[in-house]
Amino acid sequence: MGLEDDFLLADADDEKTIEFIKNYLPQELKEKFSDDELYYFLDLIDEYYSESGILDAQPDEDGYVNIDLEEVVAYIVKEAKKDEMGEYDPEEVLFVVQGEMEYGNSLGQVD
Repeated sequence: MGLEDDFLLADADDEKTIEFIKNYLPQELKEKFSDDELYYFLDLIDEYYSESGILDAQPDEDGYVNIDLEEVVAYIVKEAKKDEMGEYDPEEVLFVVQGEMEYGNSLGQVD
């Protein structure tokens, strides 16, 4: 598979992630964030994971890595302000981060 195929797969996965998050959000937040904002948040989540060292963390005895969602949210809010994307309510962004986490969990589940 070539690099272009990898990008197309990543784009398709991002689209599925965004759709999942939009369905996960509470009704009052469904229209709050544009698709562009959600893609931006996804990029920041990926950035946080790669820069925080969480990807190198050792799983616990159950095979899980503890991720502090509040830290992820704080990172997104801080970066969005720095990038002049706007100021976001951490409580609202938390739903996006939880939605992204749930999407990842749903992919890992085996029936």
